[in-house]
Amino acid sequence: MSRVGRLPIEVPAGVEVKIDGAHVKVKGPKGEMEFTFNPEISIKQEDGSILVERPTDQPMHRALHGTTRTVIDNMVVGVSKGFERVLEIEGVGYRAEMNGDNLVINVGYSHPVVVEPPEGISFEADLKTRQIKVLGYDKQAVGQVAANIRKIRPPEPYKGKGIRYQGEYIRRKPGKAGKTTL
Repeated sequence: MSRVGRLPIEVPAGVEVKIDGAHVKVKGPKGEMEFTFNPEISIKQEDGSILVERPTDQPMHRALHGTTRTVIDNMVVGVSKGFERVLEIEGVGYRAEMNGDNLVINVGYSHPVVVEPPEGISFEADLKTRQIKVLGYDKQAVGQVAANIRKIRPPEPYKGKGIRYQGEYIRRKPGKAGKTTL
């Protein structure tokens, strides 16, 4: 059995889960999510927890077992607590600020870059620590929006300037060695 797949998913108070065959709908204080999974994987709700079971040990069923359980767990955690991804801005004159709901990023271009949040995503920008927080209830959407923001100015390997994830290590390269004389 899959170690991840056989773990029950605890449903916290305030979260409502509806299972209709392979269609799972989760509603909580942060938002509402629904997803249709492969019908061969069985999903059951018992005593305040959700169980995911597979019919056989075929490679396809084994692959879907842990994945299905993890996606449902992310849905439950997302609508109850939410997810956050933190980005750091490094560089002289580089900054990010909020303009209403939009994020305005100045990272060395001739113009500021305006990022509009998609549905279910919000931003927080701190000018003192030069951090951007991407918040939302959908883990995949939060990660994708954070990746799109990082793509505006990825960190470069010589000075380390750019937008990076919090805790991301950037391999540094040496600069020009200069001319050598014989």
